[in-house]
Amino acid sequence: MGSVNATAAALLGLLHARPMTGGQLVSAAGQRFGTFFSVTRSQVYRELPALAQAGLLELGEQGPRASQQYVLTPAGKRAFKAWLLSAEGADQLRSPLILRLRHAELLTVRQRRALITRGRAAYTERLAEAQAAMMTAADNGSSPYDRVIAEFAVAHNRAVLALLEAIPTE
Repeated sequence: MGSVNATAAALLGLLHARPMTGGQLVSAAGQRFGTFFSVTRSQVYRELPALAQAGLLELGEQGPRASQQYVLTPAGKRAFKAWLLSAEGADQLRSPLILRLRHAELLTVRQRRALITRGRAAYTERLAEAQAAMMTAADNGSSPYDRVIAEFAVAHNRAVLALLEAIPTE
């Protein structure tokens, strides 16, 4: 399969813990990566067959309602380790909200205010979730990686809220 993409790597990383179905992977990705890396249901179900065909996963037990477990293979472990060690470029920020804000001058004052209000509500909620995750990471003896990533999520959400405050509405 050559090198794996970030979405495939996220799935391989999750499968290090235990075999999971596609639905379990979607849920686990949201819980583990939701503050900084989104993985959609369609991405999961597109990647799983490709990873299995490449020999990085194998089919495990079949569960209820024809759900299929996937098991990480030794080749999958090697591919994930290679991805971890790769020196691929810098992150790319993909934010539909920031893209909309970049073009906010094309909106009416009322539309711009509504956009900012919706963004503020969403990021205020995300900030609360990130703060809760940070407290949980601090309280339950999580790894230092979990703690600093939770701190990053808090800082990121605060930065977006500051951006929203700075956008002129008039």
